[in-house]
Amino acid sequence: MKSHPAGWLFFIPHFLPVLPIDKAKGAGNNRPQFPFPAKGYAMPFPVRSLTAPLLSILLLVGCGKETPGPVANSGHVPLVVKLGHAAPLTGPQAHLGKDNENGVVLAVEDVNASNIQIGGRPLKLELMSEDDQADPRQGTLVASKFVDAKVTAVIGHMNSGTTIPASKTYNDAGLPQISPSATNPMYTHQGFKNAFRLMANDEQQGRALGEFAAKTLKAKTVAVFDDKTAYGEGVAREFAKSALANGIQVVAEEHTDDKAMDFSAILTKAKSKKPDVIFFGGMDPQAAPMAVQLKRLGIAATLLLADGGCTPGFISAAGNASEGQYCSLPGVPLAQMPGGAKFDQHYKARFNNAEIQLYAPNAYDSVMVLVEAIKRAQSIEPAKIIGELHKTNYSGVTAHVQFDENGDIKDGAISFYKVQGGKLVFQQTLGGPAK
Repeated sequence: MKSHPAGWLFFIPHFLPVLPIDKAKGAGNNRPQFPFPAKGYAMPFPVRSLTAPLLSILLLVGCGKETPGPVANSGHVPLVVKLGHAAPLTGPQAHLGKDNENGVVLAVEDVNASNIQIGGRPLKLELMSEDDQADPRQGTLVASKFVDAKVTAVIGHMNSGTTIPASKTYNDAGLPQISPSATNPMYTHQGFKNAFRLMANDEQQGRALGEFAAKTLKAKTVAVFDDKTAYGEGVAREFAKSALANGIQVVAEEHTDDKAMDFSAILTKAKSKKPDVIFFGGMDPQAAPMAVQLKRLGIAATLLLADGGCTPGFISAAGNASEGQYCSLPGVPLAQMPGGAKFDQHYKARFNNAEIQLYAPNAYDSVMVLVEAIKRAQSIEPAKIIGELHKTNYSGVTAHVQFDENGDIKDGAISFYKVQGGKLVFQQTLGGPAK
């Protein structure tokens, strides 16, 4: 016969006296309370004063003869991995940060639908996505939040300016960090064994940009602008070095910031130098008004942008002023990526026919590379995952992914595009794996 779950309470002998609760004492009355049928009464002495024989009887009655149910099979209990993701989700770069987040969301959903077994238990990813506002200070706060939340790994950050300061926090905590899009070389050149990058860095991109300006655009003189961020300054510096190495004269170097919208002063200064090309190291919220103002001032120079400005957002914001301008992106065009066409369909189906902005495929591959490391390790211990990440040999959406000793992707390619008819039209790819 099934016993009453609280049957022992009603077995308490009736000879035990009860006293009214002293309501004046309120929460201060810390004696054990029992649900007697007569409301408002309690035991007048602590339970420990009951005799051992009486306690034994109570326990026997409470247990009854009910047989315990079966213990849950641990093979059906998910092994949960909390995954951190950080990018600017508000502000002028939110469209790019959301694009990264979408790529991560797709990967998390695909992994959770795949019934991946780790130690005989199904792997389940739980995403914790945070807004770093493309601000270095906010980036470090987000990093600390992830550590406090005990995430297993981090995908991010998007910008070099947030990725680099946050990377020390992750390194100190021993957490794997994979950035889909931070290109400043310093990120992976700090000696941190937990830091990985899923696209070519600015040494590779800047070198290719200088070569492209000299050999394809036939530039003899250039003006170099940047937005004073870790990304913008870094890629501009590498471009200037490569331009000089390719015989181009740098006639002007100017700095703005990543909040500016008026570039008339630096453009006017550059105009007097008559550069063939103006290179801008920065993001599309600044690149678009710069292109508009360049045309308005009658400057004949071609605008050349790195990946931060090579977006549909640049074209839509700059309008006709974007026509004929050039830009670069690490990797190959989406249509040439091993899984590009399928990913594009998957992305549009999931996000209401939205266009990929920039780094979503890299963000997707970042998660998949991490999961492959977890599978090889058969563990979710961060140290074991880091060890396996260094052995990565994975065919992803974007490319075949392997890392060098610094955590940089091997054989990083750089592709170039021209804005024609309101679209980014592929021109050529420099670098990449040997054919």
